Amino acid sequence: MARRLVVVARDKPLEALRVAAGLTLADAELRVLVLGPLPTGEQAETQLEALAFADVAPQMLPRGDAGGWAEVARAVVDSDAVYLL
Repeated sequence: MARRLVVVARDKPLEALRVAAGLTLADAELRVLVLGPLPTGEQAETQLEALAFADVAPQMLPRGDAGGWAEVARAVVDSDAVYLL
């Protein structure tokens, strides 16, 4: 059974995308949650392309919304490891 990993992009979304892109090499189910908008720019596009190649679509959640935090809580409970950046 594959490990379940979740990356939560909170304060450093670009760094979180870099970590998530690197974790695509692990034999694990990967989920990426972004609180707020996705970062933009050339560096972000590179990471997003790597995630897309691995069929991992970042899920954007509204920052400060109770529903978004509930989704993060569910993901944390359902995961074997959590990376919060």
